[in-house]
Amino acid sequence: MARRTDCLLLAALLAWPLGAAAAEPWTLERLMQGLAHTRAARASFVEKKTVRILEQPLVASGELSFTAPDRLEKRTLRPRPELLLLQGDTLTLERAGQTTRLDLRSHPEVAAFTESIRGTLAGDRQALERNYLLSLQGSEASWVLTLIPADAAMRALVERVRIAGRHADLSVIEIQQANGDSSLMSVQRLPAP
Repeated sequence: MARRTDCLLLAALLAWPLGAAAAEPWTLERLMQGLAHTRAARASFVEKKTVRILEQPLVASGELSFTAPDRLEKRTLRPRPELLLLQGDTLTLERAGQTTRLDLRSHPEVAAFTESIRGTLAGDRQALERNYLLSLQGSEASWVLTLIPADAAMRALVERVRIAGRHADLSVIEIQQANGDSSLMSVQRLPAP
């Protein structure tokens, strides 16, 4: 009997390092690697913007699409059609038949803000760390990535960005502005076309 117990104990001790290695801790590096594997994705969204001077939140819905490394499209369908396209260093807004283009190289705060979403979707940790202090909580099955602007000029606009998800899918994007306004976007991944 003692020999059988010794054998079981020895087997458990030998297997322990293997099991420990298989259960890697959930880290920022692992999250970024998982996100970087997604080369293209589509999702529906519902966004609720809370603006201090308005009594009711503004609610919009539509579709998001991302194509790595740098194309992000937000197509609002309701309450009014609108297209926001971020490609490279150009941000394009189409609304009510009008098109506006913005060169992000001339607007570093806007560029830093847009990079919070695009850099996360691309799994580009270096791009995120150029503008934000990053912290990750949770597990692979339910995580929250918090981005705090590193630059004082950016902190004057945005207090924090929180992005939550499961595995390599984003589910919530929350933006808290320095002036008290906020945006909460729920995201649901759509199947590939």
